[in-house]
Amino acid sequence: MTDRNKLKDRARDELFSHINRCGVLEAAEEDQKVWMDETMEYLGERYPDLGESDLRDLYTLGMRFCRPAIPHGRPGSSSDEVEVEVEAKVDADASTPVEEPQGETVGAGAGDA
Repeated sequence: MTDRNKLKDRARDELFSHINRCGVLEAAEEDQKVWMDETMEYLGERYPDLGESDLRDLYTLGMRFCRPAIPHGRPGSSSDEVEVEVEAKVDADASTPVEEPQGETVGAGAGDA
């Protein structure tokens, strides 16, 4: 791996870290774009050896990270619907009485009974 690729990988990792720490995943798409533009300026200053094409690639990666194929749990995502379904099932199961097992005692001391 060349030094340039290592540098680009480091900048990418830093970008993803900033996205997670700054709450960009929960932001509106327009706010994400503004944030990403400002962050690209910062990364360009922090990593001056990266070219414009490298920064464009990082921008694209960052925006894709903000809009994955499987949502990060944003409101209205399918993961929210599944969670509600599971909670409803758990609540329904909670009202069902649990019967005590009947029959022979099994385990330690079973022969003493």
